[in-house]
Amino acid sequence: MKRILSFAFAAVLFVGATAAWMQSPQPKPYKVVFDLTSSDPQDQRAVLRWIKEVSSVNPKNEMEVVMFGRGLDLVVSGKSTMAADVADAMKAANVKFDVCAIAMKNQQVDKSQLLPNVQIVPDGIGEIVSKQNAGWGYIKAIVR
Repeated sequence: MKRILSFAFAAVLFVGATAAWMQSPQPKPYKVVFDLTSSDPQDQRAVLRWIKEVSSVNPKNEMEVVMFGRGLDLVVSGKSTMAADVADAMKAANVKFDVCAIAMKNQQVDKSQLLPNVQIVPDGIGEIVSKQNAGWGYIKAIVR
């Protein structure tokens, strides 16, 4: 009887340890800002893919895409070939797309031309620096 109880106890411990090992804890959430200055569809697709991948690791991760220079093309109606993907990415509460007001002025882009829910920041570079000072990670979107 002792042998059966010992075996049963060992089996329960083994199953419990195996289950705990197989359920790796979710990584601690982090915050990352993506710097997009390119109109290259490869770079734009990369940013959208990274958002999905970062979200899949931990849905609580916070992400912000800051666009200036030619990066605005991703979120300008009529220029964006990925408007549906951008809209899909923005469905998550922890994902923001921001454009630089200076770049908008330089490229003569009006707020009405932006995709819905895209926000305007006064200075794209300043926004990125501010995020870095607040402890956010930084990723430059270039895949070439």
